[in-house]
Amino acid sequence: MFRSRAFLRLWTGTTASGIATWALPFILGLAVLERSITAVELGVVLAARSAGFLVAVPVAGVLADRRSRRRVVLWAGLVAGFASPVITVGMGYSVVLMAAAAAVVGAGQGACRPAFQALTAEVVAEGQRQQANAALTLAVRVTTLVAPGLTALLAVVVDTPALVVATGVLWLGAALIPPAGPRQAPAVPGATTRFTADFLDGVREARRHPWFLAGLGALTAVIATGYAATGVVLPVVSRDRYGTEAVLAAALTAYTVGALVGAVVIARWKPGAPGWAALAGLACYGFAPLSLLLPVPAAVVVAAYALAGLGIELFNVPWFTATQKEVDPTMLARVSSLDFLLSYGLAPVGLAVIAPAIDHFGPGPVLAACAAVCFAAPAAAALVPSARGFRVAR
Repeated sequence: MFRSRAFLRLWTGTTASGIATWALPFILGLAVLERSITAVELGVVLAARSAGFLVAVPVAGVLADRRSRRRVVLWAGLVAGFASPVITVGMGYSVVLMAAAAAVVGAGQGACRPAFQALTAEVVAEGQRQQANAALTLAVRVTTLVAPGLTALLAVVVDTPALVVATGVLWLGAALIPPAGPRQAPAVPGATTRFTADFLDGVREARRHPWFLAGLGALTAVIATGYAATGVVLPVVSRDRYGTEAVLAAALTAYTVGALVGAVVIARWKPGAPGWAALAGLACYGFAPLSLLLPVPAAVVVAAYALAGLGIELFNVPWFTATQKEVDPTMLARVSSLDFLLSYGLAPVGLAVIAPAIDHFGPGPVLAACAAVCFAAPAAAALVPSARGFRVAR
């Protein structure tokens, strides 16, 4: 794959956007430790970024289909790149300015996601897309594994505002490095006033693929429950059951390592029933809340998270590849935006609900429900006839 100059540029740009997306919350967390901002301000800024992401995703999906995927990537990266330094201006001065700049950065991040997904289908030949998607996700996982330590080391010699500005430089790279696709979507007269209608066209295209709706429903359910359990319950279990934060760090590291292994495996493995294999991988996330529910040794929790990471990549890569292959190319960005809007957009809802649910029902019933959803949702999706191969028979 990396012998292709076009793919190498695409991979580099996508990786730069992934690093910038991951790094901002971590760097702002360091700013809290340095007392440059407060924890409340951090929450406001990250919430504003999420809001910008959710607003931009459907709009960018329409623009990337009606105009040019490469142009959407360009403008999204430029917007995020120039807005990032503005966050530093507001540090210790104006939380409103910080939040506004973070919302713009989030909008750039949200606009990039469906555009990059569609651009991959333009740049990479159909037979190589599974390997390409595996390479793209592998870069993200390596970054997640290595970057925290490197960022912490950089923070020793470089102040936090400089690190935030560095994320802006990464966004500029994401804007300028990727190649143009071999074809450009024609402009549609009056398209700028038809966002709702155009997006609904993408929804109708998604409905033509029952496997997509079933898989998206399963993915959304797993992220909303399993991810919420990880974010809220894992730190508490690590502290109260095992008496150390080391279990939290080990479990999250094991998840990333598992995902790395999954990306390497799926880059070469082409199962006979890719949809069923992918959904089985997605169901592996259920072992994470299950390990938090049961009084097991710490090593079992770490192993469960490694298995969850392995499974999520065994799902992600075939899922992206099938979407790029089966969906009408003229509507790929809109369908991808629907994917990101629901799966990632509803994740904060799970985080917001799980803590009050634990207070009301207790951690045992809530974790049992999360595990049950993680196992049952992919199993239900697998019952859809077209889910076996992630394609509708023609």
